[in-house]
Amino acid sequence: MNLVTVSLGSNIHPTRHIRCCLDALADTFGPLQISRVFESEPVGFADSRNFYNLVVAFYSDWAPGELQAWSKQLEIEYGRLPDIAKFSPRALDIDLLTVGNLCGTVDDIVLPRSEITLNAFVLQPLAELLPAERHPFYNASYAALWEAFELGSQRLWAVDFSWHGRWISQADEQPRLTAARR
Repeated sequence: MNLVTVSLGSNIHPTRHIRCCLDALADTFGPLQISRVFESEPVGFADSRNFYNLVVAFYSDWAPGELQAWSKQLEIEYGRLPDIAKFSPRALDIDLLTVGNLCGTVDDIVLPRSEITLNAFVLQPLAELLPAERHPFYNASYAALWEAFELGSQRLWAVDFSWHGRWISQADEQPRLTAARR
């Protein structure tokens, strides 16, 4: 069994779609570890709707290709068409970040996903969720990568979010880690 991490995002009815995705993940893979939920301004999108983003971790023996196919099918079920423009609004965006310590191209998927170290909306929730885990390529902890991250113009903030009666995050919750402000 490998520890799998995925990032989830939505900017169309995000509360509803993120909850539905968490239900599907839990039903398929069992217990989930879930980061706080962050709202962030869109990066590269002409549409100005903000995103909700989070990272989820779970254990699975599925191959990366199986995980990717399952994720893409779920996105389609929630209205994301495969031929839609890259920077379009989306009800659900699921990105496979890591599968155990796999590095390189596996099943035509590059692992670990490069967005881990490029986007605050991926790295901050990952670093908060699994601070001591090490990036499979850089061999640095996610907490250390976040501490060295240059935020630049990327902005994100925790939002109130509950799932099955349990608070996943609260807007006034103190951040667990902070990035260097450069």
